[in-house]
Amino acid sequence: MEEVTDFLMGSSKWLVLTGAGVSSDSGIPTYRNQLGHWKRKQPVTHQQFIRSLACRQRFWARNVVGWRFIVQAQPNLAHYSISDLQKNGVVMGLVTQNVDGLHQLAGSQNVIDLHGRIDRVKCLSCGDGTPRSSLQSWFELQNPEFVHQAGQIAPDGDADADNLDFTLLRVPCCPKCQGILKPDVVFFGDAVPRKRLETAREMMELASGLLVIGSSLMTYSGYRFCLWANDQNKPIVLVNQGETRADHLATMKAPTTCSLILQSWLKRLRISR
Repeated sequence: MEEVTDFLMGSSKWLVLTGAGVSSDSGIPTYRNQLGHWKRKQPVTHQQFIRSLACRQRFWARNVVGWRFIVQAQPNLAHYSISDLQKNGVVMGLVTQNVDGLHQLAGSQNVIDLHGRIDRVKCLSCGDGTPRSSLQSWFELQNPEFVHQAGQIAPDGDADADNLDFTLLRVPCCPKCQGILKPDVVFFGDAVPRKRLETAREMMELASGLLVIGSSLMTYSGYRFCLWANDQNKPIVLVNQGETRADHLATMKAPTTCSLILQSWLKRLRISR
């Protein structure tokens, strides 16, 4: 850990990319185990969500349960530490693969939500947006038998609640055009919006190095940052307790918890948290 901290101290313009491991101490579990394998069923894909009403019913049934957990989640020490590092200038940019908004709650500014935000819902036809919280009231009125069902929280506002009979769930439509409503997040099988991706790449070009925290980088959307950094001959530091897709590209790797490295860095900078 000291060796990694020394290395981080050698640069002052790090781009930080965070994954699910950063939010695990907030009670939101990760997708994969330490070998990078799925810990649960693979999430619904974009294509499945669009094509199948049954798939949308299953998704929203689980989301109604999971939303109760997500809305109560609070930032943990890792989120606050990254915010402190950003405020003190050593972190010049922050990109997150998470959709929980906890970095912003911890005080981080100008966060690129690479995969969107689970607290927003968007119509796939007219593009109109609405807060996810307002839909919960609709669900409570239209599907009262689902709202208080028990389930185990899963990533992205989902829940492991497949014991529910979701075929009876009433699914909301866009109030303006009756189009399909979908959380404003990038589902598996979908692509990160081009403008968002271009902004992230510009940040990588301005950074002195890449620090990846709590991500296995198994999806290309995160792995591409390591490819960019490698092409630009910039150092790559990985902080993750398990294997990552970019281990072979890493300049250094710390197989430890996120907050330990971040707190060590803050201590060396003489910043208290």
